[in-house]
Amino acid sequence: MSSTDNSYVRTEMLPEREAPTGNVGIVGWIRKNLFPDVFSSILTLIALFFIYQLLAGLVPWLTGGIWNASSLSECREIIGDGPAAACLAVIHERFWQLMYGFYPSDSYWRPNLAFILLFAAISPVLFDGVSRKMFIATATVPFIGPWLLWGGSFWAPVTAALGFVVGYFVYKLVAKSMNNLLALILGPLAAIIWWLVISGYVSSGLASVIPLGLEPVASRDFGGFMLAVTLGITGIALSFPLGIVLALGRLSDLVIIKTLCVGFIEFIRGVPLITLLFVAQVMLSYFLPKGTDFDIILRVMIMITLFASAYMAEVIRGGLAALPTGQYEAADALGLDYWQAQRLIIMPQALKISIPGIVSTFIGLFKDTTLVSIIGLSDPIGWVKLIQSNSEWTGVVWELYGFVALVFFLFCFSMSRSSMYLERKLQTGHN
Repeated sequence: MSSTDNSYVRTEMLPEREAPTGNVGIVGWIRKNLFPDVFSSILTLIALFFIYQLLAGLVPWLTGGIWNASSLSECREIIGDGPAAACLAVIHERFWQLMYGFYPSDSYWRPNLAFILLFAAISPVLFDGVSRKMFIATATVPFIGPWLLWGGSFWAPVTAALGFVVGYFVYKLVAKSMNNLLALILGPLAAIIWWLVISGYVSSGLASVIPLGLEPVASRDFGGFMLAVTLGITGIALSFPLGIVLALGRLSDLVIIKTLCVGFIEFIRGVPLITLLFVAQVMLSYFLPKGTDFDIILRVMIMITLFASAYMAEVIRGGLAALPTGQYEAADALGLDYWQAQRLIIMPQALKISIPGIVSTFIGLFKDTTLVSIIGLSDPIGWVKLIQSNSEWTGVVWELYGFVALVFFLFCFSMSRSSMYLERKLQTGHN
């Protein structure tokens, strides 16, 4: 072949051809994920067999369910000698009680509105492109939400919010004229004094001049999933910042602060949640002044928050430990002080690393709210027991517990998907 012979070089492009049908689309996905080899194919067939057996009994039981009946005996009369069917009429008859407990039916809009406002409050965290004005909802919902649920004077949440304003101004004033450590002590102390001593008088004075408010609803009327969601959201919202503080305190060089944080975390993690709930129900009243009426739901919220914050602190401490020392050295090289380094460099990365553990703690906390039925609160499990104690529905088991399990699954699955979306959004590495 001569040096000028280029016949081996292609002079035209081959036409495009479609990919083999066995490697793309749904067929390709099935082949790759379900039948990649002999052993996986056998396991897939066994799993499909058990799924078929489960659905073959469950689907007819649900699709043939009875929705309109006033009692279990009426359900059985309608079913007669036919195939087994679910008595879903109990869900139809007691749906609103399972959702809201004894909450007044003409005020259902209040918890619904509070739930909608909650989504508005967390939207700046979950979604890109949300207006910065939505942070106003993030700041106000923690005060407006409880007011919508419990009602009462409109000025109570206003004065509660002013406590944070008072604490912030005292902190800034002391930090500017004295030192940061004293400011960290006097700022929260000023807010606590405002809430315990001053806010009640201010709220009463404003209410006497401008009487705005909603019809009060007693805590004993809370129940169903509304109670579970209220306890879960409160525990999640309060345990997260408290867990950050405890994690930083456990890593602090100040011996007193570190000892207190370690002692708190280890004690709480070593005690079952149900024990803390019994303490909130029974023993806490012995430590309060005689005649003090401390709301039971508020007591449970405090205990759930303390319990979750101890686990949250360890999850966040794991994220802090996972950061390379170079990040701390970089913060020192930039001349940042401790709080600036934590706010701008250390904590954002640690929280991103800790997202799976944080969300797992949130999901566990939300499911643990069912334990309050043991101390007499009418959460979804408590309402199931109340319904079963009624002679009309005695014997209904699978329908009620299945419905409760389904709703809990929807909430927990939504939190899990949201965490995965947040992880993808914050992903900065390369595959």
